[in-house]
Amino acid sequence: MPSKSNMCSISVMESFPDELVQAQREWSRTYAELSVARPRNPTALRRRLLRLSLWIEQHPFFRTSPGRSPAARFELRRLVRETERRADVS
Repeated sequence: MPSKSNMCSISVMESFPDELVQAQREWSRTYAELSVARPRNPTALRRRLLRLSLWIEQHPFFRTSPGRSPAARFELRRLVRETERRADVS
């Protein structure tokens, strides 16, 4: 039987809106582009990162019951990292 915390994270993961997951993916990719030694156009990347951060932060999902907890934000980032990792392996 899954633990209570696992059950909570599973229900949160299943309820993330697609556009929120996509924005988090774009945020992660932009962050990775900015983290290289000499990124192309770092100012544009920083601005994009800021815009995505604000968009994600202000998404209506985080005002709903499953999105209200800080764990939901962590789960979103974890979910995106996991799916990206699986895509890299494939």
